[in-house]
Amino acid sequence: MIIQSINYCLLQVNRLLSQIDDKDYVMPCSELSNSSIGEHIRHIIEMFQCVINEYDSGIVNYDKRERNKLIETNSCFAITQIDLILSTIDKPNKDFLLQQNGINEIISIDTNYYRELLYNLEHCIHHQALIKIGLSLNFKYAVDENFGVAFSTIEYRNKNN
Repeated sequence: MIIQSINYCLLQVNRLLSQIDDKDYVMPCSELSNSSIGEHIRHIIEMFQCVINEYDSGIVNYDKRERNKLIETNSCFAITQIDLILSTIDKPNKDFLLQQNGINEIISIDTNYYRELLYNLEHCIHHQALIKIGLSLNFKYAVDENFGVAFSTIEYRNKNN
């Protein structure tokens, strides 16, 4: 089930956050267009929050996420937000409407909760890869070799080793 895969990725993020210093967490990385590790973590968290928080309404618009500065500046707070996601994400599938701001229009398409969770999972892995680059080039933190690596790539590597 998708929840198990999301849990795996978000727990990887929590393990990283438990060891990173907030001074490093907020430091801009030139390789990441001067964004910080904290900004990437906030982005991951808020995307998941959007879909979870709009479960009852069934309408999700990621453009309307909060952009909470505390998530991107305080790694302990980010951990609590991930823990909250992990405790509330497991819900039945249902139809959703995805909205996105376009040029002079709101674009709307049909989707469902599980499809949006899958999108967020892939999006999380993508940002984990960026975080890993920023960390490896700027700091000395131990990062799991599979952090930011797609599950299909991990499986492929395991079969060919």
